[in-house]
Amino acid sequence: MAVLLTKKARLLVQGITGHQGQFHTRAMLDFGTKVVAGTSPGKGGTKVESVPVFDSVDEAVAKKRANASIVFVPAPYTKDAVIEAIEGDLKLVVVITERIPFHDTLEFVPFARTKGVSVIGPNCPGIITPGESKAGIMPSQIFKPGDAGVISRSGTLTYEIVNAMTQAGFGQSTCIGIGGDPIIGTNTVEALAIFQKDRKTKRIVVVGEIGGTAEEEAAEFIQKHVTKPVVAYVAGRTAPPGKRMGHAGAIIQGNRGTAESKVKAFNDAGVPVAEYPGDIAKLLAST
Repeated sequence: MAVLLTKKARLLVQGITGHQGQFHTRAMLDFGTKVVAGTSPGKGGTKVESVPVFDSVDEAVAKKRANASIVFVPAPYTKDAVIEAIEGDLKLVVVITERIPFHDTLEFVPFARTKGVSVIGPNCPGIITPGESKAGIMPSQIFKPGDAGVISRSGTLTYEIVNAMTQAGFGQSTCIGIGGDPIIGTNTVEALAIFQKDRKTKRIVVVGEIGGTAEEEAAEFIQKHVTKPVVAYVAGRTAPPGKRMGHAGAIIQGNRGTAESKVKAFNDAGVPVAEYPGDIAKLLAST
């Protein structure tokens, strides 16, 4: 059983005619994702990688029964694209675009919640369910089906950790790159709740970083509500005092947000924290 993204996903690529849209559409098709449509205003009637392009989300939904979307639209236009997807009754919207104005995200994320739409991102690598579907930019070859759910604020760290997991024999149920902006759709706590309910997911990996309070909040939730084994990694443990990561959401708030605060919170919740990314596999072996 996959979470959020399954083989039943009929994916719509918003911004499919751009360079990134074309490149990753090809990669998602190669992975086995059912990419059924794309949108690019004014380019309806054309095709990209044999995928039909429409002028609007409504048209793509009506003609190709799209039920999920991935957004490669440039930042100034992302808000309109996401709102169009939400109003088009798509149940999952993955927002890859980075550098989206804060006030734009503050509009479409709450709107999605009122409509019961799951948003992944923005500024994220997306979501992948090995063996079923991918809506993202992850390198497909490092993933394999398994029972470990992965939640990560970092893109490249996700790839390093997943690659080490796969090489050690630990496959993934679903991997969610939640993004590193201050306002995001599906957050760490929500992703933990989803994996806790998923019968196929037997263990959970949380990849965090300094700044923000997501990991402290996750640790509190784990202690109260998660019964499955959880292991974690926190990036930035060797950063100089006061240093922040590159993500817009990586802001230290008082005594919370530091590497020490996050590691302590996880330890207090009984979650072992890896010293290096490659150590995640060793921690999983002991769960």
